[in-house]
Amino acid sequence: MSENQPPTALVTVEARGHKCPIPIIWLARRIHEVPIGAVIAVTADDPAASPDIPAWCRMKMHEFVAEVPAYPGSAFHIRRMY
Repeated sequence: MSENQPPTALVTVEARGHKCPIPIIWLARRIHEVPIGAVIAVTADDPAASPDIPAWCRMKMHEFVAEVPAYPGSAFHIRRMY
């Protein structure tokens, strides 16, 4: 893994084609599928996901790792903290 690459996600939640808050709802349902300290990714193409997913991470005290372009949309990498 290079310095510019986010850690590999153990689980990817495919939410492209769905408007917020669906990507966040699905993330919240599935984050417990990865162990504490591991990374889960959410793919989304709704522009609202860019501010909403990091805000959810802050609110829920999980670490927002990165937003990576993933045409269409982005892959949002989140580290489970508890």
